[in-house]
Amino acid sequence: MPASKSLLERALLQRHSVLPGFGPVLGLVLLYLGLIVLLPLSAAFLKTFTMSWGAFVEAIGSPRVVASYRLSFGASFLAALVNAVFGLLVAWVLVRYEFPGRKLIDALIDLPFALPTAVAGIALTALYAENGPIGRLLPFKVAFTPLGVWVALVFIGLPFVVRTLQPVIEGLGKDLEEASALLGASRLQTLQRVILPALAPALLTGFALAFARALGEYGSVIFIAGNMPMLSEITPLMIVTKLEQYDYQGATAIAVVMLLASFFLLLVINLLQAWNRRHEVRS
Repeated sequence: MPASKSLLERALLQRHSVLPGFGPVLGLVLLYLGLIVLLPLSAAFLKTFTMSWGAFVEAIGSPRVVASYRLSFGASFLAALVNAVFGLLVAWVLVRYEFPGRKLIDALIDLPFALPTAVAGIALTALYAENGPIGRLLPFKVAFTPLGVWVALVFIGLPFVVRTLQPVIEGLGKDLEEASALLGASRLQTLQRVILPALAPALLTGFALAFARALGEYGSVIFIAGNMPMLSEITPLMIVTKLEQYDYQGATAIAVVMLLASFFLLLVINLLQAWNRRHEVRS
């Protein structure tokens, strides 16, 4: 009986679907994804397959390219880590507190999404340069150093953490905190045993999204980085540099490395999102 009821509901849903014709619609979707996503990605892999194994290893393992890996992956990880901490604080304040200007601050969170990356890079460079309004007050140099790369990646990654955590915090409710307080738990114990376990799946998802976004960032970084070889060159810049030198095979080889890293991060993000959904259902 339940099985027949499920089949009946499915048939009614298909009959009253907004987009009738599952087959044609699915075909159009696959065609669109193939032309826009799969075809360019496969072209990069096919171009790389024309290289010998030794040439491929030499292209992706040269000291200058390895230095760019260290900077891109290291700065992206540290930026995502900082955004995970402060993004949690920002999301908590925006959801749990009412104060003047809250809606304005909430809107400003999306500014890195709307702002052209080149504009963001120029603005950050002007602020953190040695003669800039912020840079002149600092005892150390930020612009045109790896630290400047990290600042730019923090800027573009914060919205991913905040927007991932906000709906989860809204659905958390204050009754859990009140129950914890009535049972005699301190604020620290409530944070460690009640709040953080409930937010952990969404927090990890936001961290992974911010890390993936920072890893592929180009426009906002190249202006503030200084692009000094072996010091402040990011991996996307190395791809552009190879293309400018007409070394298309070397560029696609580095691009394949970044694509594989992106695929791995995409898998991790999907697993974290599935864990988050299961956690919400159990809650």
